[in-house]
Amino acid sequence: MTRLTIDFFHDVVCCWCFNISSRMRSLADEFDLDIRHRSFVLQASREEMAARWGTPAEARETILGHWSVCREVSDRPDLIDVEAMRMARFDYPHGYDAALACKAAEAIGGQAAHWDLFDRIQLAHLTEARDIADPAVLADAARDIGLDEDAFARAIADPATARAVEADRRVENRVPGADANPYLAIAASLACGYLGMIDGLGPSRECTGSAYDKPFTLPRTLPEALTKLTRS
Repeated sequence: MTRLTIDFFHDVVCCWCFNISSRMRSLADEFDLDIRHRSFVLQASREEMAARWGTPAEARETILGHWSVCREVSDRPDLIDVEAMRMARFDYPHGYDAALACKAAEAIGGQAAHWDLFDRIQLAHLTEARDIADPAVLADAARDIGLDEDAFARAIADPATARAVEADRRVENRVPGADANPYLAIAASLACGYLGMIDGLGPSRECTGSAYDKPFTLPRTLPEALTKLTRS
């Protein structure tokens, strides 16, 4: 029987990912799943944090509101310490440095090492209220899961590690036009993926080169789209 592969996209600073990780481990054990880890960093710098959340104080307050909701539905609520992070004396961190650390672990020990370090860094972040943007904290986490300190330092400094993180942040869908509403385009893409799983549909053959002159079913102009919409 073919082993099922699941791509697990996650951000180390994401509390929802913490909830999913433990449940994904249970599923992987029960069904012998092949889990591939993708470091989908939502904000990769202080500038991106400011653009998304505003001031550091605003970022912390909004994100900790998310933590509180996550804690209510977590199977490990005791490990989500909202008040400890609220009192922490550093700005709420972005996830890029931790993603580099996880990819470095992967380069050393494969997917298992990536997952172990991801979980350990999340504990440092959510439970211990440590600054996971601090290289020393990441080095401690790597040491805790048994990674060689020198090998980890070399791997995290390797340009290939940064390229691997950036590759995971790239999710491409060329069906919508540049003038499409991005929220609707993403929602439609997710809905199609969900329906494909529910109906057990296999993916179509990969399209290479230009698809412009190949058969199509989607409208190519706004009037065509409106006509299809009114008739649906």
